[in-house]
Amino acid sequence: MRRFSMRSDSSVSFRESQGFRQWRLRISLAIPPLVLCLICVWQVALGHPLGKQPMSNGGLIGLTVFLWLVYLRLVTVRLVTEVREREIVIRLRGLIREIRIPIPEIQSAATAVCNPLREFGGYGFRKGRVGKGYLASGNRGVRLELKDKTRAFLGSQKPEALLSAIRTRIASYPQT
Repeated sequence: MRRFSMRSDSSVSFRESQGFRQWRLRISLAIPPLVLCLICVWQVALGHPLGKQPMSNGGLIGLTVFLWLVYLRLVTVRLVTEVREREIVIRLRGLIREIRIPIPEIQSAATAVCNPLREFGGYGFRKGRVGKGYLASGNRGVRLELKDKTRAFLGSQKPEALLSAIRTRIASYPQT
């Protein structure tokens, strides 16, 4: 699988945008800004500085606001999968991360079910013992085998439509 720029194609035959739905992750990401909110209330509102050399009120408020903005950015990240004329583009919208898989490099594609925790160690852009995984939620998707013998799993809530779009694009290329 290569990461490189290819001419952007305007013809998209399949597009899916998935949000990350792991509530435990959202709760654990909210802990630091919540703790800072409590410290702000303790220090700014109640007038009890925390520690021997407490942070200034302005700095504490600024850090709290910054952490909430980072939290909101992280929980709005979406996995976007597009099948274009010459490539499959998988990106994390909201973060600067994009993978392109050229259609001519795909040897085979099939719908599959996986255990994201066991096979890839979780969700997101992951590398596992069975190849690379691009997952947002659920356990269904399309498993690709590339001509260089690497494998990829594209998580999807509509794996049949994704597979159909990929196979249509593969069929439009001459076999070498």
